[in-house]
Amino acid sequence: MSDLAVFVSTFESMAKENGVVTWCEDDLMRALGYTTHATFRKVVLRAMQACLSLNMDPAGDFIRVGDRYKLTRVACYLVAMNADPRKPQVAMVQMYLGQFASMVHDRREQAELVDRVVVREEIKEGMKALAATAKSHGVRDYALFMNAGYRGMYNMSLKEIEVYKGVPAGEALIDRMGRTELAANLFRVSLTDDKIKVEDVRGQRALETTAFSVGRIVRDAVIRAGGSQPEELPLAEHIDTAKKTLKAAGKTLKQLGPHEVKTELKYLAETSEDPEYTRDPEEEEEEEEFSPDSDPWCDG
Repeated sequence: MSDLAVFVSTFESMAKENGVVTWCEDDLMRALGYTTHATFRKVVLRAMQACLSLNMDPAGDFIRVGDRYKLTRVACYLVAMNADPRKPQVAMVQMYLGQFASMVHDRREQAELVDRVVVREEIKEGMKALAATAKSHGVRDYALFMNAGYRGMYNMSLKEIEVYKGVPAGEALIDRMGRTELAANLFRVSLTDDKIKVEDVRGQRALETTAFSVGRIVRDAVIRAGGSQPEELPLAEHIDTAKKTLKAAGKTLKQLGPHEVKTELKYLAETSEDPEYTRDPEEEEEEEEFSPDSDPWCDG
């Protein structure tokens, strides 16, 4: 029996059933290889944001009990896809739940879909904040201000980028950005907002100069990190398609019954290979021995 099959069997034994199958937050934290609650809670909150971004009510899958959560299988899936894939336990849960959730995307692709959905919403909020900041600091032409940021990062205006990258007519570039490009633009928007506030930049020309300079900083960082110019980063499937895929995965996970789980466990025991993962050599967290023991608050 593979390590994956042994791990998953233990993971399933941790579940509690009281009308709905759930896992205690602290049990899942240990199962995924996290040792501090503060660090793990950030992953849980990000998973809840993913739920909101999919127009799903988090309350049904992230059930508040005191200062902790009971997590349904859907919630465990979203948490795992937002967790650190360098941890072997995370890789195992991603592979296991990912097999149930989708027959099209592997666990890495599913994790990227979840990340895209979350970061896309973060950019929307960041752009609202930047617009308010720019307005209060004297921007007169917001389109010119925003294009200055794009020119700094891409060496072309937004319209020129969309033509160059082949964004279909009627679609927006931001909805076709992959994870790397989304993250870079979120950083650009957030850093521009912070720089304007900290340096008290005022006036149309000065604001455009700031937006351009920050865009240039991000461009250089992207090139240094991955070797690709931002305008050469490939388009991803439309964000709405990603959302539909993830919502379908959630629906599949909700419908799982004991028979499907037992069948999958048997299949894993007989055929599975352990997932590949990369350990973080600088990881400071001391690994705790995996334990299925529950916390008292979660009993019942």
